[in-house]
Amino acid sequence: MPKKGEQQTKRVTIDQVAAQAGVSKTTVSRYLNQRYDALSEDTRQRIHQVIEELNYRPNRIAQSLKARNSRMLGCLVSDISSPFSSIIVKGINSVCTQAGYQLLLVDSEDDPERERTGIQDLLENQVDGLIVNTTGQNDEYLLSLHQRGIPLVLADRCLSAPGMIDTVATENYHITYQCITYLRGLGYEQVAFFTQGNRYVAPRILRFQAYSDAMRENFHLAGEEYMYQFDLENTGDCVEKLRAFRERFPGQRLAVFAVNGVTMLHMLQGIQSAGIHIGKDFGVCGFDDWGWADLIPPGITTITQDSWEVGRRAAELLLKRIRGTGPIGPVYEELPNRLMIRGSTVSG
Repeated sequence: MPKKGEQQTKRVTIDQVAAQAGVSKTTVSRYLNQRYDALSEDTRQRIHQVIEELNYRPNRIAQSLKARNSRMLGCLVSDISSPFSSIIVKGINSVCTQAGYQLLLVDSEDDPERERTGIQDLLENQVDGLIVNTTGQNDEYLLSLHQRGIPLVLADRCLSAPGMIDTVATENYHITYQCITYLRGLGYEQVAFFTQGNRYVAPRILRFQAYSDAMRENFHLAGEEYMYQFDLENTGDCVEKLRAFRERFPGQRLAVFAVNGVTMLHMLQGIQSAGIHIGKDFGVCGFDDWGWADLIPPGITTITQDSWEVGRRAAELLLKRIRGTGPIGPVYEELPNRLMIRGSTVSG
């Protein structure tokens, strides 16, 4: 018998695994396809032990041909350079690895046309299902895929009318409202909303809606008048808007809210370039915490999102759809976010 790690001249077959484990070939096949409901714990452990001893590696191509699936999932993200997107992918891949699936990845670069062609490329590669972090500009196309019966889960960004396609997202409205209300309680008189644009992206739309409602109800101000959209590729544009906000309200206690982590990082660069002191000249807060918020003095107040968990749950839901074990009707799941208070809003 070959030992684990020892080079073999002949590939171990499923028949050999079945014979040594004392079970049928069908039972081993059920184990390999994770159909554990008909297997006792003792049988599962015995098969697992034999697979390890023989160093058996199933022929995934043969499996997919027989089962008429590829054991591949397709994933399209809007911007792979964003830590939020890359962490979602890691969550998805953790499930794929455990379930014996490969992950094919496409980056749409927030371009709706690239999103459509990217999805088509994935489908032509015969993926068993799709996880899409959409640009927000292809609702009809995504609905058509869903209506064709293609297993599809949206991650983070939902349709403009949520609830029509399986979606795993984080809670955006109430946590944003809570943050702006918290700033008012600290005595801030004006809060600006900084963004790279909200027009199509569902989380940004919800966050701005919550910001506007909180400004109206807590500050008696119209949020639309305090939104500053800037070009991420132009640090000078951000500096100009930060200075304009400060000069607009001389002598008042001011705060700025960033719509997401990418905006926050660019805004912090602008704050440094403008010579603004965090916590003294401006209170600073916003979405996303990728491990750096504690490192920037005096610590940045953030709303944390578990994007890894978004990816993991999206992948688990997609596999249930592929296996026909998912719930009836579309699932819309929102994971909770947390407001992490640091010195950028309480010092000064």
